[in-house]
Amino acid sequence: MLSIDVVTVLPELLKSPFEHSILKRAKDKKLLEVNIIDLRQFGLGKNRQVDDYQYGGGAGMVMMVEPIFNCIKELQSKSEYDEIIYLTPDGDTLNQSKANALSLNKKIMLLCGHYKGIDQRVRDHLITMEISIGDYVLSGGETAAIVLVDSIGRLLPGVLNDESSALSDSFQDNLLAPPVYTRPAQFNGWEVPEILLSGHDAKIEEWRTKAAIERTEKLRPDLLDSES
Repeated sequence: MLSIDVVTVLPELLKSPFEHSILKRAKDKKLLEVNIIDLRQFGLGKNRQVDDYQYGGGAGMVMMVEPIFNCIKELQSKSEYDEIIYLTPDGDTLNQSKANALSLNKKIMLLCGHYKGIDQRVRDHLITMEISIGDYVLSGGETAAIVLVDSIGRLLPGVLNDESSALSDSFQDNLLAPPVYTRPAQFNGWEVPEILLSGHDAKIEEWRTKAAIERTEKLRPDLLDSES
């Protein structure tokens, strides 16, 4: 089982996404455990402060080192983590290869950033990996945490009804997935490619591979360039 601890200042944002669909199935099968940790439990003073003004001036608050340090050390006293991941726009961009690798772990901690980010000393001394879900800025790392957990959780053996489904997803082989069709075979004059109705497994697979390459060349040629 993979266990993921998500540290956040807004735990209520994360409750619903993990209680539905594939992630709920993973939890029900005891293949994935997601624990939401409220950073404010470790906040300072009677107001449980977790942020302060940044040194040197400038707009925006910064998440303080002390509450994060205390939180991580408390969690580490109970568990050994394979990775402690900070979700940040300037991290390494998440891709299928990273999701595949992370799905092999047993215990992961995710730290959701907020405001202008976290004190750099946390990144320098406590974080083992930094991940971005794209070149844009979100209001907080919670949305990114949902994306990361989903991308990892669906890869765990036994989560999907057909485990081969994940292997044919886009990006698994640096290719986009080929077009897919279902019933009816004809609709509004639009027809499903005849080869898919043939029942000839080898020829269907050959068609799908060719279609995947053509779609990738058209929409994401950079994926093919990355193979060389």
